[in-house]
Amino acid sequence: MWDFLDRIPYSILIVVTVLMLLAPFRPMPHVVEKLVMLKNGTLHKPMDIFDLFYHLLPLIILIIKFIRAQRG
Repeated sequence: MWDFLDRIPYSILIVVTVLMLLAPFRPMPHVVEKLVMLKNGTLHKPMDIFDLFYHLLPLIILIIKFIRAQRG
């Protein structure tokens, strides 16, 4: 699994991360909407929780890749 992660170029991963964080572009990105729901305590539906995780997944992968690269 780590070999697959190491082969993904940072440029592609960054573009995918930005697109997923901003999608859909209108009226409000899902990540922002779900984080507001989380702050307000209204993030209860499994679909909303999955949607938040789905949109944050590329960011999580980017963070893992960055940490692995820093550790050598």
